[in-house]
Amino acid sequence: MRAFLAGLLLLPLLFSAHTPARPVSYTGGWTFIEESDRQMSSALVHYTPAPSWSIGLRTEVNRESEYAVASIHPTFLAKRWFDRDYQGNLYIHGGIGRASGIRGNTLGEETAMYGGIMADWETRSLFAGYRSRYLDAGHFGDQFMHAARLGFAPYEGDSGDLHTWLMLEIDHRPEDEDAVTATPLVRLFKGPLLLEMGYNLTVNQPLLNFTYRF
Repeated sequence: MRAFLAGLLLLPLLFSAHTPARPVSYTGGWTFIEESDRQMSSALVHYTPAPSWSIGLRTEVNRESEYAVASIHPTFLAKRWFDRDYQGNLYIHGGIGRASGIRGNTLGEETAMYGGIMADWETRSLFAGYRSRYLDAGHFGDQFMHAARLGFAPYEGDSGDLHTWLMLEIDHRPEDEDAVTATPLVRLFKGPLLLEMGYNLTVNQPLLNFTYRF
């Protein structure tokens, strides 16, 4: 909990960072999101019933602590800013579910809850974003993380083109031995498909994110 409060105090010092894809889609749309970073792998399928929120099912595996969490995952669009040349978004997300041990972890099931914020701001050639999350998984432990991103597009594509972004993510997890890490990555998207590939230079772990909108 102390780490969570410390992260909130640091929030104004970090200029927002983007998530791999918009967590609220168009009304009636379905989205599949896969993420894999230095600590966990996850998959989320969500449905957007209204322009301001989405609801889905999320599963994640913590590879370091050897437990998994299955949860219901709502996301709310708290604020949107836009003009002719830019757009910004602020999201609140959370979830509740069950944590259970994997790969020989004999700890029994436990209720797990998490929550955080996501924000992004972008033009056709510049991008900045922030995301944070605090997870309480009972006897499996708690975690706080936040990450900031900056990026740019080497060219400005038209609608329907393959779009390319080059980005740098700085990840902060106060309780880890390597508390701060850096990950350069490339983002590619075209139509409903988005792919991110990167490599964490601090802990030598790949990053792979995949999103598809139906």
